[in-house]
Amino acid sequence: MSTQKPTITLTENEDGWWTARNVNVGVSSQGATKQEALENLEEAVALHKGEIGEKVSEDEQEDVLRDLGIDPDELDGDRELPEFMK
Repeated sequence: MSTQKPTITLTENEDGWWTARNVNVGVSSQGATKQEALENLEEAVALHKGEIGEKVSEDEQEDVLRDLGIDPDELDGDRELPEFMK
């Protein structure tokens, strides 16, 4: 099994903070320094992949959607879920 090396971008924002993005996974994070942004990205990717953290229940997902102004009853499957919830 081949493992694709991740494509990571690092961008300094106007406020001096850094944004790190794993292009392959579609996850971003930020930090006050490059190193902090990369460390936060590593954690964010692990959370996204389910490697760490607790699984979010359907009720919790619905609560988040409602907080975002989305009615979960109007969604057609998971095609309309925000990317971070897929």
